[in-house]
Amino acid sequence: MPAVRIETRRGWIGDRRPDILEAVQRALLAGLEVPSDDCCTSLIEYDADAIIVPPGNGPAYLVIEIKLFSGRPLDAKRRLYAAMVNELSAFGIPAGDIETILVEIDPVNWGLRGLPACELDLDFKTDG
Repeated sequence: MPAVRIETRRGWIGDRRPDILEAVQRALLAGLEVPSDDCCTSLIEYDADAIIVPPGNGPAYLVIEIKLFSGRPLDAKRRLYAAMVNELSAFGIPAGDIETILVEIDPVNWGLRGLPACELDLDFKTDG
């Protein structure tokens, strides 16, 4: 179950928040092949004076941080990065304004249902 946090500047998304969240979820489905009901995604918008972005990036610059179990192959990560750019381009976000960061966590360090994830049958494989 990836946990996703999207961070960006306030003002450019407007009433498209649900659409952005759904686009990121579709990218997860396409890239990592997670189950369709496997979602935990949040969107955080910062005032312009509360975030510093790299020079040359536009107002829609965003960082997508994905915490996930370790073990996915490089090909799955490539699919994910490409799917993020593809899905978010529909909102006019240039590829250079999309930063995707994967934080891989050993399932022993992720608790679900009161147990370490490594002790649960999660119905998907992460080691490719």
